[in-house]
Amino acid sequence: MVELALGIMLGLLGLGAGIGMIAGIGPGIGEGQAVAKACEAIGRQPESKSEVTSTLIMGCAIAETTGLYALIVAILLIFVAPNMFAGIIMNAVK
Repeated sequence: MVELALGIMLGLLGLGAGIGMIAGIGPGIGEGQAVAKACEAIGRQPESKSEVTSTLIMGCAIAETTGLYALIVAILLIFVAPNMFAGIIMNAVK
């Protein structure tokens, strides 16, 4: 019975980590669109290159944090949570 509970727990933690990494798709799409618009703006007004570039870099850095947060949560689900939940299950059985 305990082995089944541990197996289900590990499977669901892996599934949660995989679903959480879907959040990495959003920053990639958003940054791609931001770069495309920045290139378009620089093409229209080349003299505004430095202002557009600095704003673009700041926006990409902020957008990238979403993907990093998803990665951190996935790593925690894979490496930290199994030990925590296994201890809870084992204590519940005793």
